[in-house]
Amino acid sequence: MSFMRKILDSIKPHFTEGKLKKMYPAYDAFETFLFVPNHTSSTSCHVRDSVDLKRTMGTVILALVPCLLFGCYNIGYQYYTQLGGELPSIFSLFTYGLIRVLPMIVVSYVVGLSIEFGFAVSRKHQVNEGYLVTGMLIPLIFPIDCPLWIVAISVAFAVVIGKEVFGGTGMNILNPALLARAFAFFAYPTKLSGDKVWVSQASNVDGVSGETALGQLATLVKDKSSEASDVLSSNFGIMDSFLGFIPGSIGETSVLAILIGAAILIFTGIGSWRIIFSGILGGFIMALIFNLWNANGFMGLNPFHQLFIGGFMFGIVFMATDPVSAAQTNKGKYIYGFLCGFLAIMIRVFNPAYPEGIMLAVLFMNVMAPMIDHYVIQSSVKRRLNRIKDGI
Repeated sequence: MSFMRKILDSIKPHFTEGKLKKMYPAYDAFETFLFVPNHTSSTSCHVRDSVDLKRTMGTVILALVPCLLFGCYNIGYQYYTQLGGELPSIFSLFTYGLIRVLPMIVVSYVVGLSIEFGFAVSRKHQVNEGYLVTGMLIPLIFPIDCPLWIVAISVAFAVVIGKEVFGGTGMNILNPALLARAFAFFAYPTKLSGDKVWVSQASNVDGVSGETALGQLATLVKDKSSEASDVLSSNFGIMDSFLGFIPGSIGETSVLAILIGAAILIFTGIGSWRIIFSGILGGFIMALIFNLWNANGFMGLNPFHQLFIGGFMFGIVFMATDPVSAAQTNKGKYIYGFLCGFLAIMIRVFNPAYPEGIMLAVLFMNVMAPMIDHYVIQSSVKRRLNRIKDGI
C-alpha cells in the first residue's frame, strides 16, 4: 500500500493546484476510499477515530455479502431447476448467477457514481459516500431479468430526485434504493411483475415459470381458493422460504443470509436493533391477527411463513434501518419500526394486486419519521415540565 500512497502523493498537486483542480473531488473520493482520511479539525471539537463514513458504508456492504452470494447461487439453482434434469455443481450454479448479476451491479455503480461525481464537481464539495451502499442495494432488490436500461434509469432517478435535489447524502427524506425500486415498478410494471422476470431467461425458455410465493398466493386468493395457504405451503415450504430456495428478487429470498447481515449491523452498531426488532414484531403481530381472523387464504398463512416470503425481512433489516430516512429518537425507532412491519403485512394482504407491501410501508414511514420524532421529543419535554411544576 505504500507504493499506492506514493503514487497518490505524486499526482495530488495536479488536482489541488494544477489544471485538474476542478476534478479534486474525484481524486479525494478515490484517496479516502483506499486510505483513512488525514484531515484534521481546526476548531476546538475533535473526534479521534479512524471510522468515517466510507468505513461505515463498507461495513454495510459486508453485511450484504451473504445475501449477494446466496442470491447468485439461487439464480443458477432456480434456472436449472426449472429446466429439469440433474443440477450442475454448486460452483456452476453460483458462476451462472454471478455472470447474470454482475452487469446489474456494474451499471448501478457506474451510473450512480457518475452522477455523484458530477454533482460533487459542480458544487465543489467532496463526493458523498452514501451511494457505496445504495449501489449494491438496488441490484439486490430487482428481479434478475430486469433490463439493464431500466436499472440505469431507476438509479439516475433515485440519485437525482431522491438525493441530490435535497442536498445529497444525509439530506434525503426517502430511502434512495427503495425509491429506485418504486420508480421502476410504477414506470415499467410489466418488467418487475408477473411470473417470467424472477427466474433467469424464463421468457426465452419454454416451460420455465418463476412465479414467486407472494405472486402465487395472490393468484390463488383472486381465484377464491379456500386452500390458498395450504397450496402455497406445499409449493414453497417454510424451510425453503427461510433458506431462500424460492424465486424472488436477487437478494431478498434467503432469510438466513439476511439475519447474518442483521447480526453484523447490530454487532457493529451501524444498524438499529430497535428498528429491526420492532419491525419484525409489528409484522408478526399483524400476520398473527390475520391468521386468527382467516377471512381468506392469504390471511390464513402461518405468521412465520408470512415473514419469510417476499422482501419483508430484507426491507426491515437493510431499508428501514437507513439512519438518514429512519426515526432518530430511541422511542421513535420502536414506533417507526413497528409500523413499518405492521403496515407491510397489511398492504400485502389487503392488496392482492400488489402482494408485496414492504416497499410502500417503508417509504410511507420515511415520510412519517420526522413527525414521530417531533412528538416523541415534545412528549419528553412535556413530562419534564410537569416534573418541574410538581417539584415547585
